[in-house]
Amino acid sequence: MFLSRGTSRTKLGPNFQRIWASVTVSGLGDGIRFVALPLLAAQLTSDPRQVAFVYVAEQLPLLLFGLLAGAIADRFDRRRILWVVDAARTVIVAALAIAVAAHGMTVLLLTGIGFLLGLGQTLYNGAWSGIVPSLVASPELTRANARLQSGSLITDTLLGTPLGALFFGIAAALPFAVDAVSFAAAAALALMLSGDFRPQPQAAPNPWRRLLGDTTQGVRWLWQQPLLRRLCLTSAISNLVGGGLIAILVLYARQILGLTSIGFALLVASFAIGGVAGATATPRLNARFGTPRVLRLTAAATAGTAVAAGAASSGLIAGACIATYGAANLAWNVTAVSVRQAMVPTHLLGRVGMAYQMVIGAGTTLGAALAGLEADSFGLRAPFYIGSALLLVASLVSMRPSATPTPRRKTASNVHATRRRTGDTQATGPESDC
Repeated sequence: MFLSRGTSRTKLGPNFQRIWASVTVSGLGDGIRFVALPLLAAQLTSDPRQVAFVYVAEQLPLLLFGLLAGAIADRFDRRRILWVVDAARTVIVAALAIAVAAHGMTVLLLTGIGFLLGLGQTLYNGAWSGIVPSLVASPELTRANARLQSGSLITDTLLGTPLGALFFGIAAALPFAVDAVSFAAAAALALMLSGDFRPQPQAAPNPWRRLLGDTTQGVRWLWQQPLLRRLCLTSAISNLVGGGLIAILVLYARQILGLTSIGFALLVASFAIGGVAGATATPRLNARFGTPRVLRLTAAATAGTAVAAGAASSGLIAGACIATYGAANLAWNVTAVSVRQAMVPTHLLGRVGMAYQMVIGAGTTLGAALAGLEADSFGLRAPFYIGSALLLVASLVSMRPSATPTPRRKTASNVHATRRRTGDTQATGPESDC
Protein backbone atom coordinates (compact mmCIF):
# COMPACT_ATOMS: atom_id res chain seq x y z
CA MET A 1 0.00 0.00 0.00
CA PHE A 2 2.54 2.61 1.12
CA LEU A 3 5.54 0.69 2.42
CA SER A 4 7.46 -1.86 0.45
CA ARG A 5 7.28 -5.46 1.55
CA GLY A 6 11.04 -5.78 1.68
CA THR A 7 13.94 -3.30 1.88
CA SER A 8 17.70 -3.68 1.92
CA ARG A 9 19.28 -3.06 5.30
CA THR A 10 21.81 -0.20 5.31
CA LYS A 11 23.60 1.62 8.08
CA LEU A 12 21.54 4.46 9.50
CA GLY A 13 24.58 6.69 9.99
CA PRO A 14 26.36 8.51 12.85
CA ASN A 15 23.90 11.40 12.98
CA PHE A 16 21.05 8.96 13.47
CA GLN A 17 23.03 7.28 16.26
CA ARG A 18 23.41 10.67 17.98
CA ILE A 19 19.72 11.46 17.77
CA TRP A 20 18.92 7.92 18.92
CA ALA A 21 21.20 8.43 21.93
CA SER A 22 19.57 11.79 22.66
CA VAL A 23 16.10 10.25 22.56
CA THR A 24 17.01 7.28 24.73
CA VAL A 25 18.87 9.34 27.34
CA SER A 26 16.04 11.84 27.54
CA GLY A 27 13.60 8.91 27.63
CA LEU A 28 15.17 7.64 30.83
CA GLY A 29 14.49 10.96 32.52
CA ASP A 30 11.00 11.12 31.01
CA GLY A 31 10.16 7.69 32.40
CA ILE A 32 11.43 8.63 35.83
CA ARG A 33 9.38 11.83 35.79
CA PHE A 34 6.37 10.07 34.26
CA VAL A 35 5.88 7.90 37.34
CA ALA A 36 7.16 10.46 39.87
CA LEU A 37 4.83 13.27 38.77
CA PRO A 38 1.54 11.40 39.39
CA LEU A 39 2.97 9.95 42.60
CA LEU A 40 3.72 13.49 43.73
CA ALA A 41 0.25 14.63 42.66
CA ALA A 42 -1.36 11.70 44.52
CA GLN A 43 0.70 12.66 47.57
CA LEU A 44 -0.69 16.19 47.41
CA THR A 45 -4.34 15.22 46.76
CA SER A 46 -6.59 12.14 46.52
CA ASP A 47 -9.10 13.87 44.21
CA PRO A 48 -8.97 12.09 40.82
CA ARG A 49 -10.07 15.29 39.09
CA GLN A 50 -7.05 17.21 40.39
CA VAL A 51 -4.67 14.35 39.61
CA ALA A 52 -6.05 14.17 36.07
CA PHE A 53 -5.83 17.96 35.68
CA VAL A 54 -2.07 17.89 36.23
CA TYR A 55 -1.85 15.61 33.20
CA VAL A 56 -4.26 17.84 31.25
CA ALA A 57 -1.99 20.83 31.89
CA GLU A 58 0.92 19.01 30.24
CA GLN A 59 -1.17 18.38 27.12
CA LEU A 60 -2.79 21.82 26.84
CA PRO A 61 0.14 23.67 25.15
CA LEU A 62 -0.11 21.36 22.15
CA LEU A 63 -3.64 22.62 21.53
CA LEU A 64 -2.76 26.26 22.10
CA PHE A 65 0.61 26.51 20.36
CA GLY A 66 0.92 23.41 18.18
CA LEU A 67 0.40 25.13 14.82
CA LEU A 68 2.75 27.95 15.75
CA ALA A 69 5.41 25.43 16.81
CA GLY A 70 5.12 23.71 13.43
CA ALA A 71 5.50 27.00 11.55
CA ILE A 72 8.57 27.90 13.64
CA ALA A 73 10.12 24.50 12.89
CA ASP A 74 9.64 25.04 9.15
CA ARG A 75 11.52 28.35 9.26
CA PHE A 76 14.36 27.91 11.75
CA ASP A 77 17.22 25.49 12.34
CA ARG A 78 15.51 22.39 13.75
CA ARG A 79 18.63 21.16 15.52
CA ARG A 80 18.93 24.46 17.39
CA ILE A 81 15.32 24.26 18.51
CA LEU A 82 15.91 20.77 19.92
CA TRP A 83 18.91 21.63 22.07
CA VAL A 84 17.60 25.02 23.22
CA VAL A 85 14.28 23.49 24.33
CA ASP A 86 16.02 20.66 26.18
CA ALA A 87 18.33 23.17 27.88
CA ALA A 88 15.30 25.19 29.02
CA ARG A 89 13.60 22.06 30.32
CA THR A 90 16.75 21.26 32.28
CA VAL A 91 16.28 24.51 34.20
CA ILE A 92 12.52 23.96 34.73
CA VAL A 93 12.86 20.41 36.08
CA ALA A 94 15.82 21.42 38.26
CA ALA A 95 13.61 24.15 39.76
CA LEU A 96 10.90 21.54 40.35
CA ALA A 97 13.39 19.34 42.22
CA ILE A 98 14.40 22.27 44.42
CA ALA A 99 10.76 23.14 45.18
CA VAL A 100 9.97 19.53 46.13
CA ALA A 101 13.05 19.30 48.34
CA ALA A 102 12.03 22.55 50.07
CA HIS A 103 8.47 21.20 50.67
CA GLY A 104 7.05 24.13 48.75
CA MET A 105 5.03 22.17 46.18
CA THR A 106 1.28 22.55 45.70
CA VAL A 107 -1.11 21.07 43.14
CA LEU A 108 -1.44 24.49 41.49
CA LEU A 109 2.33 24.92 41.19
CA LEU A 110 2.68 21.36 39.91
CA THR A 111 0.04 22.11 37.29
CA GLY A 112 1.94 25.21 36.15
CA ILE A 113 5.21 23.30 35.83
CA GLY A 114 3.40 20.60 33.87
CA PHE A 115 2.16 23.31 31.48
CA LEU A 116 5.69 24.66 30.94
CA LEU A 117 7.05 21.16 30.30
CA GLY A 118 4.21 20.56 27.85
CA LEU A 119 5.05 23.81 26.06
CA GLY A 120 8.64 22.67 25.72
CA GLN A 121 7.51 19.31 24.36
CA THR A 122 5.30 21.07 21.79
CA LEU A 123 8.20 23.15 20.46
CA TYR A 124 10.44 20.07 20.52
CA ASN A 125 7.91 17.98 18.57
CA GLY A 126 7.60 20.65 15.88
CA ALA A 127 11.34 20.55 15.23
CA TRP A 128 11.50 16.77 15.63
CA SER A 129 9.04 16.34 12.75
CA GLY A 130 11.81 16.97 10.23
CA ILE A 131 14.86 15.50 11.96
CA VAL A 132 14.57 11.77 11.23
CA PRO A 133 13.61 12.21 7.55
CA SER A 134 16.72 14.39 7.07
CA LEU A 135 18.96 11.61 8.42
CA VAL A 136 17.40 8.43 6.99
CA ALA A 137 16.49 7.46 3.43
CA SER A 138 12.81 6.78 2.81
CA PRO A 139 13.08 2.94 2.51
CA GLU A 140 14.65 2.81 5.98
CA LEU A 141 12.03 4.93 7.77
CA THR A 142 10.13 2.03 9.32
CA ARG A 143 13.33 0.47 10.66
CA ALA A 144 14.56 3.82 12.00
CA ASN A 145 11.22 4.56 13.67
CA ALA A 146 11.14 1.09 15.20
CA ARG A 147 14.63 1.59 16.66
CA LEU A 148 13.71 4.98 18.08
CA GLN A 149 10.45 3.74 19.58
CA SER A 150 12.12 0.64 21.03
CA GLY A 151 15.04 2.55 22.51
CA SER A 152 12.76 5.16 24.01
CA LEU A 153 10.44 2.54 25.47
CA ILE A 154 13.29 0.59 27.05
CA THR A 155 14.78 3.60 28.82
CA ASP A 156 11.53 5.51 29.34
CA THR A 157 9.04 2.93 30.51
CA LEU A 158 10.95 -0.27 31.16
CA LEU A 159 13.86 1.27 33.08
CA GLY A 160 12.66 4.77 33.92
CA THR A 161 9.38 4.01 35.62
CA PRO A 162 10.71 1.49 38.18
CA LEU A 163 13.64 3.82 38.86
CA GLY A 164 11.22 6.73 39.25
CA ALA A 165 9.23 4.88 41.90
CA LEU A 166 12.44 3.75 43.63
CA PHE A 167 13.93 7.24 43.61
CA PHE A 168 10.64 8.77 44.78
CA GLY A 169 10.65 6.38 47.74
CA ILE A 170 14.18 7.47 48.65
CA ALA A 171 13.51 11.20 48.28
CA ALA A 172 10.65 12.90 46.45
CA ALA A 173 13.01 15.39 44.79
CA LEU A 174 15.50 12.79 43.52
CA PRO A 175 13.64 11.65 40.38
CA PHE A 176 13.26 15.23 39.19
CA ALA A 177 16.96 15.96 39.75
CA VAL A 178 17.86 12.92 37.61
CA ASP A 179 15.40 14.08 34.94
CA ALA A 180 17.14 17.46 34.81
CA VAL A 181 20.47 15.73 34.17
CA SER A 182 18.93 13.65 31.37
CA PHE A 183 17.60 16.79 29.66
CA ALA A 184 21.05 18.36 29.82
CA ALA A 185 22.64 15.28 28.25
CA ALA A 186 20.00 15.16 25.51
CA ALA A 187 20.62 18.83 24.71
CA ALA A 188 24.35 18.18 24.38
CA LEU A 189 23.80 15.23 22.03
CA ALA A 190 21.41 17.22 19.83
CA LEU A 191 23.99 20.01 19.65
CA MET A 192 26.51 17.49 18.26
CA LEU A 193 24.41 16.77 15.14
CA SER A 194 26.34 17.73 12.00
CA GLY A 195 24.83 19.31 8.93
CA ASP A 196 22.39 22.04 7.94
CA PHE A 197 18.95 21.54 9.52
CA ARG A 198 17.34 24.71 8.22
CA PRO A 199 14.28 23.61 6.22
CA GLN A 200 14.08 26.78 4.11
CA PRO A 201 17.53 28.37 3.73
CA GLN A 202 16.14 30.44 0.87
CA ALA A 203 13.49 32.11 3.06
CA ALA A 204 13.16 35.89 3.30
CA PRO A 205 15.56 37.73 5.67
CA ASN A 206 12.71 38.35 8.11
CA PRO A 207 11.39 34.82 8.79
CA TRP A 208 8.69 36.12 11.13
CA ARG A 209 6.95 38.07 8.37
CA ARG A 210 4.66 35.30 7.18
CA LEU A 211 4.90 33.04 10.23
CA LEU A 212 1.31 33.46 11.41
CA GLY A 213 -0.07 32.99 7.89
CA ASP A 214 1.97 29.84 7.43
CA THR A 215 0.42 28.16 10.48
CA THR A 216 -2.76 27.26 8.60
CA GLN A 217 -0.99 25.78 5.57
CA GLY A 218 -0.30 22.47 7.31
CA VAL A 219 -3.95 22.16 8.35
CA ARG A 220 -5.12 22.69 4.77
CA TRP A 221 -2.65 20.15 3.38
CA LEU A 222 -3.64 17.55 5.98
CA TRP A 223 -7.35 18.07 5.30
CA GLN A 224 -6.82 17.48 1.58
CA GLN A 225 -5.36 13.99 2.17
CA PRO A 226 -8.17 11.43 2.80
CA LEU A 227 -5.82 8.74 4.06
CA LEU A 228 -4.06 11.04 6.52
CA ARG A 229 -7.42 12.36 7.74
CA ARG A 230 -8.46 8.80 8.53
CA LEU A 231 -5.19 7.97 10.27
CA CYS A 232 -5.44 11.20 12.23
CA LEU A 233 -8.97 10.40 13.39
CA THR A 234 -7.96 6.89 14.43
CA SER A 235 -4.95 8.25 16.31
CA ALA A 236 -7.10 10.86 18.03
CA ILE A 237 -9.52 8.22 19.33
CA SER A 238 -6.64 6.02 20.44
CA ASN A 239 -5.00 8.92 22.28
CA LEU A 240 -8.30 9.93 23.86
CA VAL A 241 -8.49 6.49 25.43
CA GLY A 242 -4.78 6.22 26.23
CA GLY A 243 -4.63 9.69 27.75
CA GLY A 244 -7.58 8.92 29.99
CA LEU A 245 -6.13 5.63 31.18
CA ILE A 246 -2.76 7.20 31.93
CA ALA A 247 -4.39 10.00 33.91
CA ILE A 248 -6.15 7.68 36.36
CA LEU A 249 -3.80 4.69 36.26
CA VAL A 250 -2.00 5.56 39.50
CA LEU A 251 -5.30 5.60 41.41
CA TYR A 252 -6.53 2.44 39.63
CA ALA A 253 -3.32 0.64 40.60
CA ARG A 254 -3.55 1.70 44.23
CA GLN A 255 -7.28 1.55 44.96
CA ILE A 256 -8.50 -1.28 42.68
CA LEU A 257 -5.46 -3.52 42.31
CA GLY A 258 -3.95 -2.73 45.71
CA LEU A 259 -0.46 -2.08 44.31
CA THR A 260 2.35 -0.13 45.97
CA SER A 261 4.34 2.61 44.21
CA ILE A 262 6.74 -0.05 42.89
CA GLY A 263 3.77 -2.11 41.72
CA PHE A 264 2.40 0.90 39.86
CA ALA A 265 5.78 1.44 38.18
CA LEU A 266 5.93 -2.23 37.15
CA LEU A 267 2.40 -1.95 35.75
CA VAL A 268 3.53 0.95 33.59
CA ALA A 269 6.70 -0.95 32.65
CA SER A 270 4.59 -3.83 31.33
CA PHE A 271 3.43 -1.49 28.56
CA ALA A 272 7.07 -1.03 27.56
CA ILE A 273 7.76 -4.76 27.53
CA GLY A 274 4.94 -5.30 25.08
CA GLY A 275 5.71 -2.10 23.21
CA VAL A 276 9.33 -3.02 22.56
CA ALA A 277 8.24 -6.39 21.20
CA GLY A 278 5.60 -4.76 19.02
CA ALA A 279 7.90 -2.04 17.68
CA THR A 280 10.71 -4.52 16.99
CA ALA A 281 8.40 -6.84 15.10
CA THR A 282 6.74 -4.09 13.04
CA PRO A 283 9.17 -4.02 10.07
CA ARG A 284 8.84 -7.80 9.67
CA LEU A 285 5.06 -7.68 10.10
CA ASN A 286 4.73 -5.01 7.40
CA ALA A 287 7.06 -6.89 5.09
CA ARG A 288 5.08 -10.12 5.47
CA PHE A 289 1.46 -8.95 5.76
CA GLY A 290 1.47 -5.44 4.33
CA THR A 291 0.63 -2.10 5.93
CA PRO A 292 -3.20 -2.20 5.66
CA ARG A 293 -3.57 -5.53 7.44
CA VAL A 294 -1.16 -4.53 10.22
CA LEU A 295 -3.10 -1.33 10.85
CA ARG A 296 -6.44 -3.14 10.98
CA LEU A 297 -5.45 -5.99 13.26
CA THR A 298 -3.45 -3.92 15.75
CA ALA A 299 -6.22 -1.34 16.06
CA ALA A 300 -8.74 -4.09 16.87
CA ALA A 301 -6.34 -5.70 19.36
CA THR A 302 -6.12 -2.53 21.47
CA ALA A 303 -9.89 -2.56 21.98
CA GLY A 304 -9.93 -6.10 23.35
CA THR A 305 -6.95 -5.63 25.64
CA ALA A 306 -8.30 -2.38 27.11
CA VAL A 307 -11.51 -3.99 28.34
CA ALA A 308 -9.55 -6.97 29.67
CA ALA A 309 -7.24 -4.66 31.63
CA GLY A 310 -10.24 -2.88 33.14
CA ALA A 311 -11.78 -6.17 34.27
CA ALA A 312 -8.52 -7.48 35.76
CA SER A 313 -8.64 -8.71 39.35
CA SER A 314 -4.89 -8.64 40.03
CA GLY A 315 -1.80 -6.70 39.10
CA LEU A 316 -0.38 -9.70 37.24
CA ILE A 317 -3.41 -10.03 34.95
CA ALA A 318 -3.60 -6.28 34.43
CA GLY A 319 0.10 -6.20 33.56
CA ALA A 320 -0.30 -8.96 30.97
CA CYS A 321 -3.21 -7.09 29.37
CA ILE A 322 -1.32 -3.81 29.34
CA ALA A 323 1.73 -5.50 27.80
CA THR A 324 -0.43 -6.86 24.97
CA TYR A 325 -2.04 -3.45 24.57
CA GLY A 326 1.45 -1.92 24.33
CA ALA A 327 2.54 -4.38 21.62
CA ALA A 328 -0.50 -3.64 19.46
CA ASN A 329 -0.37 0.10 20.10
CA LEU A 330 3.32 0.46 19.18
CA ALA A 331 3.01 -1.70 16.07
CA TRP A 332 0.15 0.51 14.90
CA ASN A 333 1.99 3.71 15.77
CA VAL A 334 5.28 2.82 14.05
CA THR A 335 3.38 1.83 10.92
CA ALA A 336 1.21 4.95 10.90
CA VAL A 337 4.18 7.28 11.48
CA SER A 338 6.07 5.71 8.58
CA VAL A 339 3.06 6.08 6.28
CA ARG A 340 2.77 9.75 7.17
CA GLN A 341 6.48 10.33 6.66
CA ALA A 342 6.26 8.99 3.12
CA MET A 343 3.57 11.50 2.18
CA VAL A 344 4.52 14.89 3.62
CA PRO A 345 6.67 17.32 1.57
CA THR A 346 9.87 18.49 3.23
CA HIS A 347 8.91 22.15 3.50
CA LEU A 348 5.64 21.22 5.29
CA LEU A 349 7.03 18.65 7.74
CA GLY A 350 6.73 20.87 10.81
CA ARG A 351 3.34 22.35 10.00
CA VAL A 352 1.63 19.14 8.87
CA GLY A 353 3.21 17.22 11.73
CA MET A 354 1.99 19.68 14.34
CA ALA A 355 -1.47 19.97 12.77
CA TYR A 356 -1.70 16.18 13.05
CA GLN A 357 -0.39 16.22 16.60
CA MET A 358 -2.81 18.96 17.61
CA VAL A 359 -5.73 16.76 16.64
CA ILE A 360 -4.42 13.70 18.47
CA GLY A 361 -3.27 15.93 21.34
CA ALA A 362 -6.81 17.21 21.67
CA GLY A 363 -7.88 13.60 22.05
CA THR A 364 -5.28 13.05 24.79
CA THR A 365 -6.29 16.18 26.71
CA LEU A 366 -10.01 15.50 26.39
CA GLY A 367 -9.49 11.87 27.37
CA ALA A 368 -7.59 12.83 30.53
CA ALA A 369 -10.31 15.26 31.57
CA LEU A 370 -13.16 12.85 30.80
CA ALA A 371 -11.46 9.95 32.57
CA GLY A 372 -11.23 11.97 35.77
CA LEU A 373 -14.95 12.72 35.59
CA GLU A 374 -15.84 9.13 34.64
CA ALA A 375 -13.78 7.72 37.49
CA ASP A 376 -15.29 10.17 39.96
CA SER A 377 -18.86 9.37 38.84
CA PHE A 378 -18.79 5.67 37.92
CA GLY A 379 -15.63 4.24 39.45
CA LEU A 380 -12.06 3.68 38.31
CA ARG A 381 -12.92 0.76 35.99
CA ALA A 382 -15.28 2.89 33.89
CA PRO A 383 -12.60 4.59 31.72
CA PHE A 384 -11.33 1.16 30.61
CA TYR A 385 -14.77 -0.04 29.54
CA ILE A 386 -15.80 3.18 27.81
CA GLY A 387 -12.37 3.43 26.21
CA SER A 388 -12.64 -0.08 24.82
CA ALA A 389 -15.85 0.81 23.00
CA LEU A 390 -14.18 3.89 21.50
CA LEU A 391 -11.18 1.84 20.40
CA LEU A 392 -13.53 -0.57 18.66
CA VAL A 393 -14.88 2.40 16.69
CA ALA A 394 -11.30 3.39 15.84
CA SER A 395 -10.53 -0.11 14.58
CA LEU A 396 -13.57 0.01 12.29
CA VAL A 397 -12.40 3.35 10.91
CA SER A 398 -8.95 1.93 10.15
CA MET A 399 -10.48 -1.16 8.46
CA ARG A 400 -12.10 0.89 5.72
CA PRO A 401 -10.42 0.20 2.36
CA SER A 402 -8.38 3.08 0.99
CA ALA A 403 -8.66 4.44 -2.51
CA THR A 404 -5.51 6.52 -2.10
CA PRO A 405 -2.75 5.39 -4.47
CA THR A 406 0.71 4.51 -3.24
CA PRO A 407 2.85 7.67 -3.21
CA ARG A 408 5.98 7.55 -5.32
CA ARG A 409 9.00 7.83 -3.02
CA LYS A 410 12.68 8.31 -3.68
CA THR A 411 15.09 5.46 -3.27
CA ALA A 412 18.03 5.85 -0.91
CA SER A 413 20.47 6.46 -3.76
CA ASN A 414 18.23 9.09 -5.36
CA VAL A 415 17.77 10.86 -2.05
CA HIS A 416 21.51 11.18 -1.47
CA ALA A 417 22.11 12.17 -5.08
CA THR A 418 19.55 14.94 -4.78
CA ARG A 419 21.18 16.17 -1.58
CA ARG A 420 24.59 16.30 -3.29
CA ARG A 421 23.21 18.35 -6.17
CA THR A 422 21.23 20.83 -4.08
CA GLY A 423 23.09 20.90 -0.76
CA ASP A 424 19.77 20.20 0.99
CA THR A 425 19.94 17.85 3.97
CA GLN A 426 16.19 17.18 4.01
CA ALA A 427 14.71 14.07 2.44
CA THR A 428 11.45 14.55 0.60
CA GLY A 429 8.28 13.36 2.26
CA PRO A 430 8.65 12.07 5.80
CA GLU A 431 7.71 13.42 9.17
CA SER A 432 8.10 11.94 12.63
CA ASP A 433 6.48 12.47 15.96
CA CYS A 434 8.27 9.80 17.92
